[in-house]
Amino acid sequence: MIDALGSHIIICDNIEERSALLQQELAPHRVVTFLRDDFKIEDAKSVTAEAYIAEEAIKYLVLAAKTFNVISQNALLKLLEEPPRNIELIIITESKSTLLPTVRSRLKITKEHSAVIREEVDIKLANLNLSTLFSFVKAHDRLSKYDAKLLIESLYRKATVIERLTLSEKQIEIFERSYRLIELNGRLQTILVALLMTFLPKAKRGY
Repeated sequence: MIDALGSHIIICDNIEERSALLQQELAPHRVVTFLRDDFKIEDAKSVTAEAYIAEEAIKYLVLAAKTFNVISQNALLKLLEEPPRNIELIIITESKSTLLPTVRSRLKITKEHSAVIREEVDIKLANLNLSTLFSFVKAHDRLSKYDAKLLIESLYRKATVIERLTLSEKQIEIFERSYRLIELNGRLQTILVALLMTFLPKAKRGY
């Protein structure tokens, strides 16, 4: 199935897991994976160098990243348009909006987002108190990185969609920072406390 598709783009929920699965799917072909948070120009140069190493059999270059900056994408256009013989390129990312139209137009796109309905988090942010906050943090302090990111997304959805709260600029900034800190393997307990404290009445925040 993969061979028939050749070079293509995969849009999925978890680039790390999909990259690992792809390695198995493509066996026994040689697979070189470039897994990054942010795909930069130096990564594009590495991919290009790897692509021009002569191969007698098909070699797959997997470019997996949450973001691809504009310079790196432009640097890949010629390679995507005219890859060397026996070279197939597969791009994995979480949203097609991450990629330039010029990149998307060169490759077939396959969407693999899961149809899982995420449960509503069991916390009421509008009436949050310290006891509820620390109970919630304690119940969620041992999540995987993937599930921790889903939790932050669920809290944001709870605040903005379910409870229809108007978030301050500071709260939005802390949501974004929380997501980044999880990516950097920050301690989830500390991240959640800092985030949820912003929903406490000012008199109970301690600052």
